[in-house]
Amino acid sequence: MMLYWGSAPNPEVFSEKRSLEVLAASGFKGDMFLKIANLSLLVLFPIAWVAPLLKAGLLPFFALSEISMLTGVQALWEKDVFLALVVTFFALVAPLLKTLGLALIQFRLASPRLLPAINVMGKLAMADIFLIALYIVLVKGVGLGRVETGWGLYLFTACVLASLTISFLSARK
Repeated sequence: MMLYWGSAPNPEVFSEKRSLEVLAASGFKGDMFLKIANLSLLVLFPIAWVAPLLKAGLLPFFALSEISMLTGVQALWEKDVFLALVVTFFALVAPLLKTLGLALIQFRLASPRLLPAINVMGKLAMADIFLIALYIVLVKGVGLGRVETGWGLYLFTACVLASLTISFLSARK
């Protein structure tokens, strides 16, 4: 049983459609939220690149080494240049280009016809998360060493998912 101060609310007044109309009349713009969220990714992606993705070690009794996106790419440059280029593109270049491209479209500095290409860039960035998850599963499954996920993996995953959501919502407008 609900108690109301005064009379019970009119269902027409509190409908979802009415709420959206009130928000629109008050000057709330969903576009501005998407623009701010997208621009915030320009700050969050570099933080995710230097944040610890994994903590890995060979033996369970020794300290774990923290691995970030940048330290991983740096180590790859010394061992396998081709793989380093692929990971650099997927992890660093694709998300940044996608975010910048979407910002250009949102601020009407580029054509909305670029959205399909931007969506492809977002999906390429998702491939990097898949590779990291695969690495964790393989190392834990073999029992070769000890691997723990770091907060940077969650931040990077959240950035990529937020970027995909923002581009999806921007395409609907």
